[in-house]
Amino acid sequence: MNSSLYTTRFPLLAKADTPSALRAVPGERLGELAAETRAFLVEKVCATGGHLGPNLGVVELTLALHRVFDSPRDTIIFDIGHQAYVHKLLTGRFRDFEGLRQQGGLSGYPSRTESVHDLVENSHASTALSYADGLAKARRLSFGADRAVVAVIGDGALTGGLAWEALNNLGAAPERPVIVVVNDNGRSCAPTTGALAVHLSDLRRQTDGARPQRNVFIELGFAYLGPVDGHDVSAIEETLRRAQDLGRPVVVHTVTTKGKGYEPAERDETDCLHAVGAVDPATGRSSVPAGQSWTSGFADELVTLAAERDDLVAITASMLRPTGLHPMREKFPDRVFDVGMAEQHAVTSAAGLAMGGFHPVVAIYATFLSRALDQVLMDVALHRLPVTFVLDRAGITGPYGPSHHGVWDLSMLSAVPGLRIAAPRDTVQLAEQLREAVNTVDGPTVLRLVRATAGPPIPSLARMDGLDILHRTRSGPLDVLLVPAGPLASAALEAAVLLEDQGLGVTVADPRWVLPVNAALPAHAARHRLVVTIEDALRTGGMGTALAQVCQDLAVLAPVITLGLPTAFVPQGPRAVLLAEAGLDGPGIVAAVLAAHPDRRPPSARSATTLATTSRGRDDHH
Repeated sequence: MNSSLYTTRFPLLAKADTPSALRAVPGERLGELAAETRAFLVEKVCATGGHLGPNLGVVELTLALHRVFDSPRDTIIFDIGHQAYVHKLLTGRFRDFEGLRQQGGLSGYPSRTESVHDLVENSHASTALSYADGLAKARRLSFGADRAVVAVIGDGALTGGLAWEALNNLGAAPERPVIVVVNDNGRSCAPTTGALAVHLSDLRRQTDGARPQRNVFIELGFAYLGPVDGHDVSAIEETLRRAQDLGRPVVVHTVTTKGKGYEPAERDETDCLHAVGAVDPATGRSSVPAGQSWTSGFADELVTLAAERDDLVAITASMLRPTGLHPMREKFPDRVFDVGMAEQHAVTSAAGLAMGGFHPVVAIYATFLSRALDQVLMDVALHRLPVTFVLDRAGITGPYGPSHHGVWDLSMLSAVPGLRIAAPRDTVQLAEQLREAVNTVDGPTVLRLVRATAGPPIPSLARMDGLDILHRTRSGPLDVLLVPAGPLASAALEAAVLLEDQGLGVTVADPRWVLPVNAALPAHAARHRLVVTIEDALRTGGMGTALAQVCQDLAVLAPVITLGLPTAFVPQGPRAVLLAEAGLDGPGIVAAVLAAHPDRRPPSARSATTLATTSRGRDDHH
């Protein structure tokens, strides 16, 4: 949309695109501004996809925050950050929303490279209060205590343990006047669970302005203001000014409605259109038929297994539907546990369930499991407990950006003794390997699932010692062994055909269980002149690194070339594009093989290529 159309269709919003301009808007026109903001969000987010429900729910709250506080001199930190679209609109990015979550475009979360108003861009939950605690300490030490520190945290994120560690510190420090704004809409991705949800529900029933009853925040040392209507700008402004005047740690309890003002979101009892792809704004629904996802394939098989086994239970950290546990919850409600945004608790609670004779399936996003690595290592693996971790959104996730790509799991988990990791190449293998995982009794297992539509089954020519041989050149020498992880098998098969056109003999072997290295794999490697591993994870520390080490230990002469992602924060973009940029598509694999194969490199380039490959490996380790 060109600039004049922006101004014509959203005149107030176009003028209020900086905090100072927003403060100049007359109070009687704030309702009109809120309505324009919601209309803009519906139009833009339905076109690009994004977090719609959370942002519709914080329109008035965000307007009030930027009218009371002077950002960026005062700091406003949004926990998780997926509700910061309104904040972006009010801080100079109104005209950038055409590129929301697109490659090279506006991030779906706060971003330090976009604006001085964005201090924190980590979009993992429950962190804002700890950032605020540290920032307030810094302000006090540097004589900048007159600059406000405000943390906006949802009731869902308050279920995370890190938030309570921060509350424990903030409440005991009256000299650090952090303002904690609790955005209470009764849900995160799903309705909030646990004792805190009950407590907040009790607080919501208080009469606004009445003397506050004793509550958990007061007991922890905070002043408590609220509950306040989170859709009444003037009421929120008044309460925030009272909080600022108190000059001590304060909790401002605001009550909002997720998806406010957009009928499809308000009637969506599933998640209030929490996160959507491109959808029809009239209905909030996609008009593109969806194929089977990896998540739904897992969900179907888990229900089948749960029907066969009474000892199978499932745990998630506030991601019941996104991780595929909802069908099991509907059929076996007593055997599915949502612990809130508490990954550490989820893992150790699973350990307790395993000690009690059950086999827990912990369904969690790959990027979030890093928050519970100590628990995987010391509470599950050390005790050799039969716990299965199903990591959704492993590898490149697309438009969600650096903090949501699940690219660190293989490197981290490869260090866990006794842990077996599977990477299914299709949903047929997913079902087979999930069954193998839950039948494992002597230690933990992991399945990696990608965020994508599942492709057709990829048949094997043979299964040999646990390896699936997907392709083998019928005659001639065995030049190259391609070892793909999971659904990258399709790219390896494409590369095999292209390499055969170059006169090379190629084998494609799917290890199925990628870590630890199957003992048969080095034997296969020894029959080839070059081995290339292909994984949707970091190049260092994962499947390729492990295979190279084993081959070195066994004196296998074939060099092992590891293809994967760089040790870097990968930006947002379409999954296929990002994989291609990393050389993880058919042509990229071919290029890597031809650059490394001793018979295919020009003699003058061989030493240079070897040096470049070695240097790249060193850089990745750094």
